Amino acid sequence: MLTHGAIAADAQMQANASAAASENVLPTVSVKASRDGANNAENGYQVKRAAVGSRSDADLIDVPQAVSVVTSQFLQDRQPGSLAESLDTVSGVRMGNTLGGTLDAVIKRGFGDNRDNSMLRDGMLSVQPRNFTPTTERIEVLKGPSSMLYGSMDPGGVVNVISKKPLLETQRSVTLNTSSYGGIGEQIDLTGPIGDSGLAYRLIADHQRTNYWRNFGETTQSVVAPSLAWYGRDTTVSFAYEHMNYSVPIDRGTVIDPRSGNPVAVPKERRFDEAYNVSAGRSDAVNLRFDHKLNNDWTLHGGYGFSRSYYNDWQARVLSINYATGVATRRVDAIQNGVQSAHTLTLNLEGKFNWGGIRHDIVGGVDYMRNYRVLGDLYRGPSNTRFNIYDPVYGQLTQAGSKISPADSDQTDKLISRGVFIQDSMHLDERWILLAGARYEYFNELTGKGRPFIVGSKVAAGRATPRAGVVYKLAPDWSMYAGYSESFKPNTSIATPIGELPPELAKGYEIGSKLETDNLTATLAIFDIQKRNIQTTETINGINYTRNAGTARSRGLEFDASGRISQNLSLVGSYTYTEARYADDPKLAGNPLPNTPKHAASLYLTRDFGISRVGPIEGRVRAGAGARVFSSLPAGDGTGKVYHLPYGRVMDAFVSWNTLIGGQSIDWQFNIKNIFDSTYYTASCCSGTPFVNIGAGREFTLNAKLNF
Repeated sequence: MLTHGAIAADAQMQANASAAASENVLPTVSVKASRDGANNAENGYQVKRAAVGSRSDADLIDVPQAVSVVTSQFLQDRQPGSLAESLDTVSGVRMGNTLGGTLDAVIKRGFGDNRDNSMLRDGMLSVQPRNFTPTTERIEVLKGPSSMLYGSMDPGGVVNVISKKPLLETQRSVTLNTSSYGGIGEQIDLTGPIGDSGLAYRLIADHQRTNYWRNFGETTQSVVAPSLAWYGRDTTVSFAYEHMNYSVPIDRGTVIDPRSGNPVAVPKERRFDEAYNVSAGRSDAVNLRFDHKLNNDWTLHGGYGFSRSYYNDWQARVLSINYATGVATRRVDAIQNGVQSAHTLTLNLEGKFNWGGIRHDIVGGVDYMRNYRVLGDLYRGPSNTRFNIYDPVYGQLTQAGSKISPADSDQTDKLISRGVFIQDSMHLDERWILLAGARYEYFNELTGKGRPFIVGSKVAAGRATPRAGVVYKLAPDWSMYAGYSESFKPNTSIATPIGELPPELAKGYEIGSKLETDNLTATLAIFDIQKRNIQTTETINGINYTRNAGTARSRGLEFDASGRISQNLSLVGSYTYTEARYADDPKLAGNPLPNTPKHAASLYLTRDFGISRVGPIEGRVRAGAGARVFSSLPAGDGTGKVYHLPYGRVMDAFVSWNTLIGGQSIDWQFNIKNIFDSTYYTASCCSGTPFVNIGAGREFTLNAKLNF
């Protein structure tokens, strides 16, 4: 569990930032922590501490593994609309297969999927389809194999979304926003103390309705999120609940023309599906946790997390295309009564003590997780060839005639795991830190589908995973490090497996350097991850089968920097070089891993122009701009054929004006996304000729926030 001891620090940090904004000054944050040493957690674009790297509130410079944090200020400035967009400036991180934009999917260092158990909300496993919500405060990313800390998952890393906490200082705001796509959004955020005993509340309510950027569709999302926290002298207890209703287009993008190896030559706004391509549902999340300081050296942390997603969808699915004539074969598919839920329990003890002349920072505990997914009724319709991608006429493929497919219904995946872990960071002297940890996890997983139900695979096994590292401090603000870690994930499938499916296993090696000055944080990392028993899907005679794809290897270099480079100029920058390929599979050997470009870079600069006057009104003006670029994106068809999509380049900008009007604090912000309306591609999916997600076109947004 993460950030237990930092709840009060988060609350005070947010209070200071909000108060600063209402006084028309930049939020230079000074954090009053809940325990010794947790100071200066976040300052603008810079972060010095994060819980995701060690399951304790540790200095990032002391963690022998790369950690990146997207701060609340950077999220406010960029105004991202999704988790993938929030992370697209973090080195080694990219969007994966989002199932037509309906689920979060993040690729880390070449590995990851939309259900790889690597998505956390406040340290707890989340199965919510959309984890970047109005309650998000910041996002932490631990890169590389992390099963020792968090259990079974892919070796790319962990994403932890930190939510906004109740504050002990009254803050209230109402926000209105609009987009050039069409639509409007409203949000209210209320927080403050209840009495004078350390009890605080927060209520966030948000509604967004925006037209989709392509030729039809609409996104709607409503969120209600109440939370309570009690900050005692030695004990902190918090409870948070979030409910979301949503409706989003299912858009699988465009398709590659195998004759040219490029996306088909049609306008990027043109969709190949129908207006009923929509996923609509609701999700709920509960987070209950406590921290109790036993004494000056030992703290007990515990928590319970629950998340649940329920949805229904319909879609006109493209099965094949005659690229010469443009005739597309489509059918109506649907999932009705899709449900996924996860329960997480954790109890761990964190302590600091001296023994044998060495300071030990210990964290250890037990975890329990139950993750169930059942897709109830799956509908299939007859094939239809009345649609032409070059001259589309919509409305000729209706939902009428679709019937429940008993063989495809009741798709089930039930995973239960129990883990115990311990980790020790040994401070040998002022310069040397040794880290050693181990975890043992036992899991049961059952998958299958059909009426009557047919078991696809059934696994019960245990696995031990180690973690080790060393840190050498060249100076108090500059360290070198080396680390080794492992990960595992059970291999199960609802489809028919080809042969046995032993668990996916991975080993990761990493060396690097971290610089942490008063104003700037930078990390340089070189990594090598080797993964074997990779699960892949192969379509044979129209039937999907699951098999192991041998091994894969991802090697590369990453650089991240964030903070201030002068009193008024801030930056966030990154560069990634990744060589990620299948190694010894009979069909895929030598192919690049999907959705992982070799080169990617980003640079965003923000300038504080101080107080400016517009007519009779004074206010603080800030403005920023930046760009991200990435090289050719590989897309495979599952048979060994690889296509290379064009490189991408996107530029964004914003300007904000914080002022007082009629005695009320109002924050205005104008954003331009994809300034030059560039055509770029974000991810590919599916065996056969791959479908490709298209990055959104140019968008103008305007936000007005009243603080009262």
